[in-house]
Amino acid sequence: MATSIKKELTKKESEVLLQILETRFLKNLQRHNGLVWENIKDNLIKNNAKVWSLYQMETTGGEPDVVAYDLKTDSFTFMDCAIESPSGRRSLCYDIEGLKSRKDFKPENNAVNMATEIGIEMLTETDYKILQQLGNFDTKTSSWLQTPVAVRKLGGALFGDRRYNQVFIYHNGAQSFYAARGFRGKLNV
Repeated sequence: MATSIKKELTKKESEVLLQILETRFLKNLQRHNGLVWENIKDNLIKNNAKVWSLYQMETTGGEPDVVAYDLKTDSFTFMDCAIESPSGRRSLCYDIEGLKSRKDFKPENNAVNMATEIGIEMLTETDYKILQQLGNFDTKTSSWLQTPVAVRKLGGALFGDRRYNQVFIYHNGAQSFYAARGFRGKLNV
């Protein structure tokens, strides 16, 4: 029998997460010029399911932080802002098809499924380049990125990193996995 995942936090877990997010927000004001923490906190308090997803981002090493605000939807975009690819989301094939195609040494999960399980979107190539404008990320690791269908149909998947003070977007077989490659996500709240 499959067990269902409880997608609610205790009051204490929520309070601790909100404190972590506020501290990170105040420490990294350059990522969100002009935004006010109280407005973000109000949106978080109204969205328990999204707070659960942020908690998953945090506990898997993502260090989520606010990077944008959308006036039309009155929503804030959080992205994984850990300096290196989130440590709890590494050693993953790109997707289930990539995982199934491995004959030996299969990892426990894949990036696409894990993102879905924790309720976030994987970064696109555009998202990744925006994130890299906010700091130097993935200088020792790399991160899987949402891959266009045409590339995926041919067996490939995209990933990015920063080397030599330059952001690179590469391709690899979707079945590959490395201890230093994970994935980054985003969440609109």
